[in-house]
Amino acid sequence: MLTEADRSGMEHLERCAWALRGTLVRAAVRRYLPWALVASMLAGSLLKELSPLPESYLSNKRNVFNVYFVKVAWAWTFCLLLPFITLTNYHLMGKAGLVLRRLSTLLVGTAIWYAGTAVFANVEHYTGSCYQSPALEGVRKEHQSKQQCHGEGGFWHGFDISGHSFLLTFCVLMIVEEMAVLHELRTDRSHWLHAAITTLGVALGLLTFIWVWMFLCTAVYFHNMSQKVFGTLFGLLGWYGTYGCWYLKSFSPGLPPQSSSLNLKQDGYKK
Repeated sequence: MLTEADRSGMEHLERCAWALRGTLVRAAVRRYLPWALVASMLAGSLLKELSPLPESYLSNKRNVFNVYFVKVAWAWTFCLLLPFITLTNYHLMGKAGLVLRRLSTLLVGTAIWYAGTAVFANVEHYTGSCYQSPALEGVRKEHQSKQQCHGEGGFWHGFDISGHSFLLTFCVLMIVEEMAVLHELRTDRSHWLHAAITTLGVALGLLTFIWVWMFLCTAVYFHNMSQKVFGTLFGLLGWYGTYGCWYLKSFSPGLPPQSSSLNLKQDGYKK
């Protein structure tokens, strides 16, 4: 039996879920969000180059959002999507095998995250040199790796593709794709499943807003434009290569079980 406080808390949670569903779950949002991310990245980068914003708490790499959220962005995304995909997909499809197949999207996402960061690290290594000061003076030829350079008090400078732009782009687009199932979901408000899915949906929605906000902070405070362009493009490639191409095939983890959005996506990508 729910207490009055429990019912009140659930009502507040459902209002949050309704507001988030009205923004993140709409087909138009999924369609235009990639373009919005690219546009905001370019606008923020131009602002950084032409009229830099003054230093702030968010321009400090040690800010709480960067340290406890963005640095482990894939872990947050993985841990919230795991139960969300499990509960929503099982409720809609009712078959454990199909749910496991859909959960493999998280393994694919992990592989994309790992491969992307590995590629970026190698690019920075092979394009970099060790300098005596942050002003890039005095090349230290004896140090052949970033770790050795930093270990001896040097400063490594190479083409540092923005891992934040890459991962936040991919995480935002993946979450929004997976939350599309909420259009099809109907649950009994008195059942525990309703409370669990509503809570997870709100958590994923809030996490998405944090990722978008930190993506904008990256655009206006960190890296140069070319590094952010490449990072964002890699994130878009990871999303489109999976949800836009591979997941439309039968030999794949598949798209979220939402018939209306599936037909819309297939028609859209064919055009």
